[in-house]
Amino acid sequence: MRIPGRAARVAVLDPAGSVFLFRYDNPEVGVHWAMPGGGMEPGESPREAAEREVREETGWTDLVIADGVLCLWEHDFTRAGVPVRRHEHIHLAYAPGREPAGDLTAAHAEDGIERWRWWSPAELAADHEPLWPPQLPELLAGARRSGAPATPVDLGFVPNGPAVRGGTA
Repeated sequence: MRIPGRAARVAVLDPAGSVFLFRYDNPEVGVHWAMPGGGMEPGESPREAAEREVREETGWTDLVIADGVLCLWEHDFTRAGVPVRRHEHIHLAYAPGREPAGDLTAAHAEDGIERWRWWSPAELAADHEPLWPPQLPELLAGARRSGAPATPVDLGFVPNGPAVRGGTA
């Protein structure tokens, strides 16, 4: 049996359409790239959680999250030995391409964040390591044109598998 969880993430896009992602590599979850974000605290709305998480993980205090939600999705993973099925809201924000601010070493170590980088649309489409969610290049292509949709794209349950996008790493 999996424990239900709720999370919020933020697709931060720069003026050129690049997206900011973190690389995770740990024994329970494996290698993958994901947007800033994480679990919701009791009483938090998805937007409040997204704002808090992006601030904690990037140090950016000036980020303004756009209205609406880009997409919803569910996936399974294991955290600290506990199987979790997490329902995630993905929000959009726009910011200049920049480095995280401040000393985030402890926060990144706690979350299993190995490194970060900005991915251009072409790099994201050609990536060879798993993305969470795997449909991220397609979702962001639409967001670059028109922002968050009036109704969020609902990906439903998406299995996390060892499949490698685009070929061999």
